[in-house]
Amino acid sequence: MKRVLLLGDSIRMGYDEYVKEILSGEFEVVYDDADNGRFSAYTLWQANQFFKNHGRFDVVHWNNGYWDMNIEPPMTGPIHPVGEYVHYLGRILGEIRRNGAVPVFATTVPVLSKEAAKEVMREGVAVFSYDNEWVEKYNAAAVAFMKSESVAVNDLYSLCRKDPHCYKCPDLLHLTEEGYGKCAEQTANIIREVCRS
Repeated sequence: MKRVLLLGDSIRMGYDEYVKEILSGEFEVVYDDADNGRFSAYTLWQANQFFKNHGRFDVVHWNNGYWDMNIEPPMTGPIHPVGEYVHYLGRILGEIRRNGAVPVFATTVPVLSKEAAKEVMREGVAVFSYDNEWVEKYNAAAVAFMKSESVAVNDLYSLCRKDPHCYKCPDLLHLTEEGYGKCAEQTANIIREVCRS
């Protein structure tokens, strides 16, 4: 049975179990159900841990973006400006290929409106303050890079845009269960496609 590794942030954590259920009997689906991939440099480290401890995978599907573009006070700029973001995506891609796996990259899901997710709080302080223009900028850079590397792209951004509320749950950052289910269906389908090609 072919093995699939799912990496990425809390959006991935919302749909990974659904993907595992959908692909049950077809693929062994592996992911970290206790820790998310956060920003791309962290996902690079996490990918290395999986390859070191779990061996070879046939497909690695991953996303990054929200943590990279986030401006968390007192910082005044993103964790990874877009150029650094693409740099780390390239390093992740390199490790995936060294592992012998087929890579699939998923775009970052949309933000409803400027600073829509400001309600996400940590100890009474807003830690997420997003602008969808950032999402579109980071997605465009990532997709251009993936296309230049002939990497399949799972366009979760466009999928969520089909819903009037972008499948956003009350915190306005994460998704509803319906949204995660839709993402899982599309993710499972693209995993099947890349394994057929």
